[in-house]
Amino acid sequence: MDQLKPHDPTMMRQTPFHSRVARACEINQWDDWKGYTTPLAYTEVEQEYFAIRNSTGVFDLSPMTKYHIGGPDAEAFLNRVMTRDIRKLKPGRVGYTVWCNDAGQVMDDGTLFNFGDNNYRLCSYTRVMDWLQWSALGFDVSIEDVTADVAALAVQGPTSCAVLKAMGCAGLEGLKPFGLTHFDFEGVELMVSRTGFTGDLGYELWIVPEQAELLWDRLFAAGKDLGIRATGGEALELARIEAGFLQAGVDFVPAEEVVRQGRSRSPFELGLDWLVDLDKGVFNGRRALLEERMHGSRYRFVFLDVEGNKPAEHSFILKGRKEIGIVTSAAWCPTAKSNIAFAQIDARYGKAGEELIAEVYYQRELAWTRVLAKCRVLRSPVFNSPKRRQTPAPDY
Repeated sequence: MDQLKPHDPTMMRQTPFHSRVARACEINQWDDWKGYTTPLAYTEVEQEYFAIRNSTGVFDLSPMTKYHIGGPDAEAFLNRVMTRDIRKLKPGRVGYTVWCNDAGQVMDDGTLFNFGDNNYRLCSYTRVMDWLQWSALGFDVSIEDVTADVAALAVQGPTSCAVLKAMGCAGLEGLKPFGLTHFDFEGVELMVSRTGFTGDLGYELWIVPEQAELLWDRLFAAGKDLGIRATGGEALELARIEAGFLQAGVDFVPAEEVVRQGRSRSPFELGLDWLVDLDKGVFNGRRALLEERMHGSRYRFVFLDVEGNKPAEHSFILKGRKEIGIVTSAAWCPTAKSNIAFAQIDARYGKAGEELIAEVYYQRELAWTRVLAKCRVLRSPVFNSPKRRQTPAPDY
């Protein structure tokens, strides 16, 4: 019997938007996102990327792991497992956060939605139901996996607000970054959050699966004259690297998935120290993080501008002849016109402006070529659109 290919869509779950996604996916390039079939690209990666940067790109977010966390102790529980002070996250707001194991190593990052009245939604890369339930012992809290119960789209780019207003989301321009609001959509609730993974103006839409296909149709009809385009994982990858956003499973190994000792990272080692509130009281990993703050970290996370236009994927980073780190993500970023890499390096190196070497390998005809490319440590990501924070949002 013939065996199916690993990413054959028939082997995987389909999102509520799949009928529309499959129709738009002209080149039939699919990936496996946590057991769901999802497109790497629909037509041309470059065109999809430029839709994100110049008009509106739409990405199917439905496979993202989603947990509803509620009950009298929901806030106290989340404050116990998250590194940031959840008490400061007000109702109607969304917060970026990380959570650690007892050794202070990052298990995952994600977004936390506060719906008020001790009701939250946690969106993450990993599936952590067992860990959440173990951590909830002693708390009056309920935890439910609602991944399959919520259909989601990322609508990102300079014309995204205009598209959504044309679809009927009146007044959306007043929504602040990391805010959320609700609209009626054919008798059901459409939640819109001003969040995203592209570093530009953008929103995420959340709705019951039964109305997913109609939402897709209305959205694309509204954006027909505003450059709307379906975008796959490869275009989103370019945008998130340009914006300096980390990806779990790529830029760090979630602590619960580590096989070899020393492969996990702390928030400090990922440049996420701004998400750690050591003064809020007890939380998972606090003791280890206090010790790390006192004695120093092993690694430093850096952004690199690499000479040339060959992406430095999986490259070693050198200081002179000494290997000091490794690249985790890399791409030629079209808007920034830069060859950008993320790297984890020895904490003794990597101050802004420091010159390093990337040992880049690429295939040329039938042979592999080795290039020692100069690279410079950047102070910040190369793409930082003011539209990301602008309120009222541009709605042209």
